[in-house]
Amino acid sequence: MKPSSTIGVAFLGVGRMGETHLRNLGGLTDVQVIVVADPNLQSAEYGKRLSGAEIATTDIEQAINHPAVDAVIIVTPTDTHARLIELAVQAGKAVFSEKPIALDLTETKRVVDLIGRSRAQVQLGFMRRYDPGYVSAKQRIDAGELGRIETFRALSRDTYPPSLKFLRQSGGLFLDMAVHDLDLARFLVGEVEEVHAWGTVLIDSRFAEADDADTAVTFLRFVNGAFGVVETSRRSNWGYDIRTEVAGAEGKVVVEGVQKTPVIFSRNFAATFDHFENFPDRFAAGYRLELEAFFKALQDGQVPAPGAEDALETLRLAVAATRSWREKRPVKLAEITA
Repeated sequence: MKPSSTIGVAFLGVGRMGETHLRNLGGLTDVQVIVVADPNLQSAEYGKRLSGAEIATTDIEQAINHPAVDAVIIVTPTDTHARLIELAVQAGKAVFSEKPIALDLTETKRVVDLIGRSRAQVQLGFMRRYDPGYVSAKQRIDAGELGRIETFRALSRDTYPPSLKFLRQSGGLFLDMAVHDLDLARFLVGEVEEVHAWGTVLIDSRFAEADDADTAVTFLRFVNGAFGVVETSRRSNWGYDIRTEVAGAEGKVVVEGVQKTPVIFSRNFAATFDHFENFPDRFAAGYRLELEAFFKALQDGQVPAPGAEDALETLRLAVAATRSWREKRPVKLAEITA
């Protein structure tokens, strides 16, 4: 792809997350949405109006193969990602896809191998890696400002429990939700050697119907000797609650978006402020910056990150946590193979 050339985009999937990405695309220079595709034509038409695209269609394969399309953005249901990534790579297109590639390790490995053979430019949507707080933390860790890393702690609480329909196709708490914190563990500290996870139903009986947990704690033993703990909950009555701490021999970093609006109201010896409601507002900057990074990599002829191999390794970690919970034992990552 030539520097400064306009990149033509096929955009697939116009749900809540799709709308977020479409709005962010509108702020990028040298990027033009050519076609928006969604199984629901009304949604595709809405995406067309939102992005200024030329075409709205229900034919996703036709959208991928449009001759003016250089890159495909995939924001469709999880169980479609692998097939659509494969189609786009085979068509010679660059790909940005929401995570995961697939919920199955064998299917994920097959697609990762295809990407490797074709040398396709593929980026997966682990948006927290582009959140300014996590970027700053990563820079300080890599610069050695914390000294030897000793402990990692991450906590994620969703605001609202998802629907039963979603739960039954999500892959479970560890693959769908805890996976973001597990990816941060790898991103900030390094590879994990062993996990031990506990999970239960404390919030909503629908999770038991879906053979899933709504509350979990996962202990991590890193290859470099550090320890970690990941706490995960599907409900938070006070708002979207995401916190991360990495501590070393000489210092620590904490990433936490405590309040949404930069104002605190004080009265009668008390103070109030607001919380983020959910991931689209808490990670608004991350969603914007990950797309900026993807298209800059295409313009510069660089490899986008995180790529397919990162997605595979993070999935292995989430699968290990799931197996540990189900089998009630520690699981070494060496056990998890495609």
